[in-house]
Amino acid sequence: MAVLRSLAAVRAAPGFWWRAARASLGLLGPLGPCPGRGYSVDAAQSPPTFGFLLDIDGVLVRGHRVIPAALEAFRRLVNAHGQLRVPVVFVTNAGNILQHSKAQELSALLGFKVEPDQVILSHSPMKLFSQYHNKRMLVSGQGPLVENARVLGFENVVTVDELRMAFPVLDMVDLQRRPKTTVPLPRNDFPAIEGVLLLGEPVRWETSLQLIMDVLLSNGNPGTGLATAPYPHLPVLASNMDLLWMAEAKMPRFGHGTFLLCLETIYRKVTGKELRYEGLMGKPSVLTYQYAEDLIRQQAERRGWVAPIQKLYAIGDNPMSDVYGANLFHKYLQMAKHDGAEERGADGLWKRRPSATQSCASILVCTGVYNPKGPEPTRPAQDAEEAPFHGHRDFSFSPGLMEASHIVNDVNEAVQLVFHKEGWLL
Repeated sequence: MAVLRSLAAVRAAPGFWWRAARASLGLLGPLGPCPGRGYSVDAAQSPPTFGFLLDIDGVLVRGHRVIPAALEAFRRLVNAHGQLRVPVVFVTNAGNILQHSKAQELSALLGFKVEPDQVILSHSPMKLFSQYHNKRMLVSGQGPLVENARVLGFENVVTVDELRMAFPVLDMVDLQRRPKTTVPLPRNDFPAIEGVLLLGEPVRWETSLQLIMDVLLSNGNPGTGLATAPYPHLPVLASNMDLLWMAEAKMPRFGHGTFLLCLETIYRKVTGKELRYEGLMGKPSVLTYQYAEDLIRQQAERRGWVAPIQKLYAIGDNPMSDVYGANLFHKYLQMAKHDGAEERGADGLWKRRPSATQSCASILVCTGVYNPKGPEPTRPAQDAEEAPFHGHRDFSFSPGLMEASHIVNDVNEAVQLVFHKEGWLL
């Protein structure tokens, strides 16, 4: 029932399209231990009918250091001409960087050319939400915020810092940033904000939380006050629901999911109502996997691979985002096939091309958030029913969705496993 609730929530959310898949891989494989050896395959190589969805942090890199197994994996994935042997898309929940910059970073680390359209950032599917692209949006995060928003199609954005400068009396936590002079007069020349765009974790959480709340409670006019907070509130689009992520530190770090949790808790405490999202992007959202599926298909077409890509293998280190998301997408494929649903884009109007994708298998590696020998936050719980749920509020807890099809030590073993299953030469 929890699985059905998760799928129902995805299906009911604005902007999610549904379509049929032609066939099913069947039930996901059993959970297994981390093996220590690769595989040898004698079968002849054939055109690819499968592709990879690769997480980045904790799978290919830790912070700014490449994981050695990633280099070994790409020696298998790249041919003598420096081209990928199978379609690969990098699906990360990071978002505080430009797409082409992430591609350049991966190219330098992995030793082969990664194209920008092979990289999906957590907010990349926001390109599909065209109904908000001409609205005046408050954008929160860090890095190249305005440039990222414009690449996504948003034409009129205001940063939290710009809002703070326009209304200096709103940001009062840091005593050093409080106005030192006479309180400025209220402004009536600042255009109303029409929505909120949450692209990633900001630097000064107290400032972002306060000003986002001000915008929501004032219906986009933070210099004024309303007797009653409007509800439904202004539209909110958010990306990256990861509570935790893995960098160089021994234990996981706070992710944007932690920031969203703070915002949701404050909004509920202040108003007595739930914060609502018009769109939640990044893993484990089905929308992100559909977006990745389209890029896999386009990549195969550019390479002249005529055989349809029927299977996707999602490799990640986070049971909640990577495994849950891949398994939820697999369930979605089966339900869409059963229902025979018409496929539509995120705006409810754009029709997508039919796809031959039949399945999405999850492969969990032990080099990142999931670590069976690591400290408590990284270890698998003995009893999944009693384990703390690190997922987002809008995704139902379902132990079955957090069970990987396969568990391996690292990404190199994951690639070997897939090549073995597909009868490919190593």
